[in-house]
Amino acid sequence: MGGALTAALLTRSDSSQAADETPAALTNTAKVTRQTLKDTETADGELAYGTTTTATNRAAGTVTWLPDSGQQISRGQTLYQVNNLPTTLLYGAVPAYRRLAEDSEGPDVLQLEQNLKALGYTGLTVDDEYTSATAEAVEEWQEDRGLEETGVVELGQVVFAPAAVRVDSLQAQVSDPVAPGQKLLGYTGTTKAVTVELEAADQRLAKENAAVSVTLPDNTTVAGKVDEVSTVIIPAASPDQDPETKIEVIVALGNQKAAASYALASVDVTFTATERKNVLTVPVGALLALQEGGFGVEIADGTTTRYVPVKTGLFAGGRVEISGAGITEGLSVGVPK
Repeated sequence: MGGALTAALLTRSDSSQAADETPAALTNTAKVTRQTLKDTETADGELAYGTTTTATNRAAGTVTWLPDSGQQISRGQTLYQVNNLPTTLLYGAVPAYRRLAEDSEGPDVLQLEQNLKALGYTGLTVDDEYTSATAEAVEEWQEDRGLEETGVVELGQVVFAPAAVRVDSLQAQVSDPVAPGQKLLGYTGTTKAVTVELEAADQRLAKENAAVSVTLPDNTTVAGKVDEVSTVIIPAASPDQDPETKIEVIVALGNQKAAASYALASVDVTFTATERKNVLTVPVGALLALQEGGFGVEIADGTTTRYVPVKTGLFAGGRVEISGAGITEGLSVGVPK
């Protein structure tokens, strides 16, 4: 509870009469209201295309083709070329981390087969086993891509991403000699998203799938959803300082059209930390610190008033949730002048 609230309570407590006295009629009142109370906090965000992922070269050679910055690449298309051989974008959550051949098993095999089927290759069973039928489908795909028809997917032939990508930046140029592990380009998703950096103390706001609202530069408000939450360690600026921990939140927008005119923009993101539906509330200033302890409110009762103890709940937006015997919607309670 803030200092201003404490001061208000003490002021009204000191000026109120003892519990066994009859108070005078109220001159300033407010109604007990039933409503949804939300504890919200607003943070600065950056509207862009979300987190950038780096595509890293897997084979020694020379860069022979790169896409343009801003270009969108979808399943089955070339992400880059080294030694005039295409690296193909496929969809999947598991990154390409090994050579795939007959007798390979695992989720990366499953997503490879899912992509082959989506691209029109048949004759294979879509599961997590790399069989001879899988190898035959891979040979067909390799022929179509201008690759050696081995039936084996070597590291560097495919890159897996969750969906279509947008090339964000280039870290190499055509004709550059490259080694395994060298960065070639950065890519993002193709939909606009908002990145928010929160202090570690505000981690309670960052709940995956939680609904938020985003206010764009033209004051249009669009709905959003917390899509991803991660912890970021910021190195210390000097040896005598400690590293700083931040919470990075990616917010997916429900209305892409509203944000289409902004390439990059600063926005406000409103998080709802707590929500209490259909509760009785009064202005915070209506609370009294009772002599016997706890809080109460002063209720108008004809030409006089009476003090009623209450239990407090959520404080938000200058109001407080209350409950207790005799507390009903529409009652008039005293508030400071």
